[in-house]
This record gives sequence, structure tokens and C-alpha cells, in this order.
Amino acid sequence: MIHRFVKMTFRPEAINQFRLVFDASKEHIAAFPGCVGLKLIQDTSNENILYTYSQWLQTTDLEAYRSSELFQNTWAQTKVLFAEKAQAWSTIVLDNVK
Repeated sequence: MIHRFVKMTFRPEAINQFRLVFDASKEHIAAFPGCVGLKLIQDTSNENILYTYSQWLQTTDLEAYRSSELFQNTWAQTKVLFAEKAQAWSTIVLDNVK
């Protein structure tokens, strides 16, 4: 299982626009082959920082999504709203307690 975290820092006036973009695409992303979960998370110390956390069965599923028209269109609408360049991490769980 691949756990993907994307940190996005938005211009304050762009948060609502991003929420519209996310709301329009979230069901399609969650239904993409290999996606087993998707969450939108807000930083507790800076409301302009949002994260997406998605879970993928395998790296090839994530890469297929990242190459898809769905991703290209969603990302094009999202990246113009940033205050800073996004950061992303793909991880695997090595140990899981409780």
C-alpha cells in the first residue's frame, strides 16, 4: 500500500476556489483504479496549508492516476492557486501499532 501526502500552501483568497475544485474531483479520484482512500486535511497552525492524503494499492496505480487526464485537469486548476510550490511524499508503512 502506498500512502501519498501532498502539502499545498494556498493564497488566502484561493482556499474557497480550491475547495470547489476538490469537491468536483474527489469522487472521481476516489473511484480511480487502485485508489483505496482520499482525505483532505487542514494544518492546525496555518489554515492556508492543506494536505491531500491518498492511499493506493501500488505505485503503478498512483503513477497511472498522475498520468491521467483527471489529474492533469485537476492539477492545472489547483496549482495556479498556490502561494508556494507544493511538496509531495509517497510512503509505505513499515510498522503499524494499534
